[in-house]
Amino acid sequence: MHGYTKEKDNYLKRLARIEGQVRGLARMIDEDKYCIDVLTQISAVTRSLQSVSLKLLDEHLKHCVAEALAEGGQNADEKVREASDAIARLIRS
Repeated sequence: MHGYTKEKDNYLKRLARIEGQVRGLARMIDEDKYCIDVLTQISAVTRSLQSVSLKLLDEHLKHCVAEALAEGGQNADEKVREASDAIARLIRS
């Protein structure tokens, strides 16, 4: 079981809302809306995705990484490296 499993329904709802926002962006482009309005909506979608990412990362650290550290060994090192890599990707985006 993954750390986010308990909150799976909430994540799916949030992602469905983000999906709707992205469809709205496509509609805005199709309807030739003002570029600043489109950029504002892109910023909102980006913040929404970042929020989901941070919550997933938090769940991963609390569940997967903590469990691996408690068990020790090479798996613990691997989980910490994965988390560090994920954090680096989030920072770059």
